[in-house]
Amino acid sequence: MLNRVVLTGRLTRDVELRYTQSGAAVASFTLAVDRSYTNANGEREADFINAVIWRKPAENFANFFSKGSLVGIEGRLQTRSYDDQSGQRRYITEVVVDNFTFLESRADREARRGSQGSSNNFAGNNNGGFNAQADSNPFGAPASNNGNVFGNGSSQPAAPSNNDPFGSGQEVDISDDDLPF
Repeated sequence: MLNRVVLTGRLTRDVELRYTQSGAAVASFTLAVDRSYTNANGEREADFINAVIWRKPAENFANFFSKGSLVGIEGRLQTRSYDDQSGQRRYITEVVVDNFTFLESRADREARRGSQGSSNNFAGNNNGGFNAQADSNPFGAPASNNGNVFGNGSSQPAAPSNNDPFGSGQEVDISDDDLPF
């Protein structure tokens, strides 16, 4: 049998870190995962998937990720049940995380944290709950660059820096024998 889940998305809230009576750390969070298509209004929808991670990885996850963090997780799907106060059986389906991966740089993470004080990227929008600046493609790059193909605020490439050996405008002579393929 095979039960593996691999997801890439953004945290919808800060990670909730708790400890069991025996002292084991457990962190729970919700991951917003964009769907690969748009709805009839041209808006991209998202699925909100609950996840849990245990022990030392839970503490690390809670320390490094916060609301809006772009993260990749790998684990297994688990369904459990309990009886609520009124005696009704409730079912919970969640991903039990085995591995996680940072999908944004520290600079991007700190820039996002700085801008979160002025706007809430996950509420009040008409585009599936995401701010277009916070959305990203599956590879972690911003989805919208305001039409600037070079990402530096203009439609022109950035001027070459002095430490770029290929930015001097001089032609580089490479023979076919130098190529690895």
